[in-house]
Amino acid sequence: MTITAGIDVGSTYIKAVLLAENGDIVGTSLRPSGFKLGATAELAFDEALKAAGLTRNDIAYTVATGIGRHQVAFKDIHVTDLTASARGAARLFPGTRTVLDVGGQTMKATKTDEAAKVVSFRLNDKCAAGTGAFLEKTARYMGYSTVEIGPLMSTSKEPVPISGVCAVFAESEVINHLSLGTPPADIMQGAIESLTQRCVQLIKRVKAQPEYTLIGGILRFATMAKAVEEQLGAPVNVPAEEHVQHVGALGCAILGHRRLEILREKEKATSVA
Repeated sequence: MTITAGIDVGSTYIKAVLLAENGDIVGTSLRPSGFKLGATAELAFDEALKAAGLTRNDIAYTVATGIGRHQVAFKDIHVTDLTASARGAARLFPGTRTVLDVGGQTMKATKTDEAAKVVSFRLNDKCAAGTGAFLEKTARYMGYSTVEIGPLMSTSKEPVPISGVCAVFAESEVINHLSLGTPPADIMQGAIESLTQRCVQLIKRVKAQPEYTLIGGILRFATMAKAVEEQLGAPVNVPAEEHVQHVGALGCAILGHRRLEILREKEKATSVA
């Protein structure tokens, strides 16, 4: 059985997916990126191989994406994260025409065609207020860990507005709400709704159309998808929790199989000639 690997080297996490030619995901891994992206990518790859009971010799082709894709020494080729996410989202939800990826340091909206090719895109990578990093920083400031964000927001009764368009100003608002005795749950929910507004604005700027598929680590929190759905006024697709952060890596593995097909076709044509 032919197996390919997809490695997504993000600013916050590195994800790996091993994909069989029949479409089955046979191994995955997820590790914090740290500052040695190349070394961490190696560890993530080895973890996925161990989970699948495979060795590097079993992998026919490896495709890398993400901010650190150039540091993946064992890759065969690299692609942009927009291309990888579009392919991965279309595999999970074939009707996808718009992908919203909310990562730790960037937020991206991509419009795709029926072949999962990128038609247009918009990025919000200028300020942390439009990314998952702002939510995590807000939680830490209030004494909560990242894994506690979801349960915390589920207890919110009356979210407070966080209107700052800059992370620094938004953080000042959080501090002010805390000084007034506002419950942390309401502050976190307000931060989510602020992030959601930026998501919807980005989606509209790309002239998006349904189906909408939402991916990225922040989508682990159910209230995020629900808030986007309400503001967008349309249903959204969200991968299962175990796949929501692996969509880009999945897309890479899919493209790896496609690349192998192209190479085989070229070899066949050459032998015939």
